Amino acid sequence: MLKLWGRVNSINVQKVLWALEELRVAYERVDAGLQFGVVNEPFYRKMNPNGRVPTIQDEGLVLWESNAIVRYLAAKHGQGSLWPTDLRTRADADRWMDWCTSTLAPAMTPVFWGLVRTPPEKRDAAKIAAGVEQCAKALELFDGCLADREYVAGKSFTMGDIPVGTFVHRWYALPLERPRAPNVEAYYARLKARPAYAKHVAKPLS
Repeated sequence: MLKLWGRVNSINVQKVLWALEELRVAYERVDAGLQFGVVNEPFYRKMNPNGRVPTIQDEGLVLWESNAIVRYLAAKHGQGSLWPTDLRTRADADRWMDWCTSTLAPAMTPVFWGLVRTPPEKRDAAKIAAGVEQCAKALELFDGCLADREYVAGKSFTMGDIPVGTFVHRWYALPLERPRAPNVEAYYARLKARPAYAKHVAKPLS
């Protein structure tokens, strides 16, 4: 059985949990990271020298980096669904996974950590405000791209929606004012209707 190390409130672990649930893959999860420790233990560092979560072990394969894990699971278990068989559609999904890592995540991270995991008296208001502005610009771009599609790669839900969808939830769950983005809001509503998303992603932030 596949084994997953990571805590459920990690956005990167949520990606993997969401993918596993969509694909109906059985797994065992071990709490790791932050208050749970584990990630600095020698056995874990041998698997994942970065000392971060998630890490999976599947039939002798040890794999880390959440997007790589999602791609692996989609390719192994989701041919024709999460893993599009059409090369162009798959490249489109892949593109949005990379965009999420290069553009949306760096903007969102200081906002999330500042508002959720930092005591009010220690918050850097300027850094949070800058992150909110960058997030709004990134999601304005994404809103435009959703004008003619329901999901990131077209009409069907794919692996590309998993990284993007986790950050979209954080954006709408954070206690802040945000500009309207009607296409992103409709996209978020579609994701929340998915049982796997509701179970593993659309939860209170912590």
